[in-house]
Amino acid sequence: MAGSGRAGPPAGERLGIVAGSGTLPRRLIEACAARGRPVYVVALRGEADPEAVAAVPHDWCRIGAAAKALALLRENGVRELVLAGGVRRPSLSAIRPDWRAAKFFAKVGYRMLGDDGLLSAVVKELEIEGFRLVGAHELLDASTTVPEGPLGRLAPDAGAAADIARGIAVARALGALDVGQAVVVQQGLVLGVEAIEGTDALLERCARLRRDGMGGVLVKLEKPGQERRADRPTIGPQTVRGAAAAGLQGIAVAAGATLLLDRDDVVRLADEAGLFVVGVSAA
Repeated sequence: MAGSGRAGPPAGERLGIVAGSGTLPRRLIEACAARGRPVYVVALRGEADPEAVAAVPHDWCRIGAAAKALALLRENGVRELVLAGGVRRPSLSAIRPDWRAAKFFAKVGYRMLGDDGLLSAVVKELEIEGFRLVGAHELLDASTTVPEGPLGRLAPDAGAAADIARGIAVARALGALDVGQAVVVQQGLVLGVEAIEGTDALLERCARLRRDGMGGVLVKLEKPGQERRADRPTIGPQTVRGAAAAGLQGIAVAAGATLLLDRDDVVRLADEAGLFVVGVSAA
């Protein structure tokens, strides 16, 4: 697998992966295996896929056990670290923070931060602890970044292009408030915006709200000034399946800023469902 071109550490230096949900942790593990780079995974309970981490050195850790996670990373010789996969944001009481997590939350104000603000604070705290944080996109093949233009056989028509433009304007406003990355627009009407539930749940909700006539579009952008090392916009086969089930006619994402997992499957599924997937300039 071709690298990103980033001047990084020797291939033999162990990479630490904090693994959440989805397929991104698995893809990172596979990419490292292809390069002969060892990994150590802190798998988050209730989020990470046990099968994805089974074949590599790993330990399980709940989200609020920050002191344990930091100790495990150091014990396993990790200096370079990547945060990969989704994490549902629980209430502070549900996290049950240990002393290290409680100290962090007291400093940053957990309830006052949006998701990107919180993740940016996590990245800074990990750097204070002496780790080098890298983005998943820096470790994966360049083909995992969505280029500009359609990926499959289909492209947006004039009506879809108008919905995309409307979606970009709404997504920018959402992002500026650190609310979410995605919005669904149909015939100029906003069917739903992404908040704490995530993109898959947004699509499920919008399936019940669709109107007759031309299907809508999912627009997904990174937030202004977003911490790309922690929460880069991502789509994969499940996004296409969700869009198809919601009766959408396509998906538009920020070109050059969105991770594309399982590209061949995404293109195949989109073509089979009659959906377009397009990278757009959101500058």
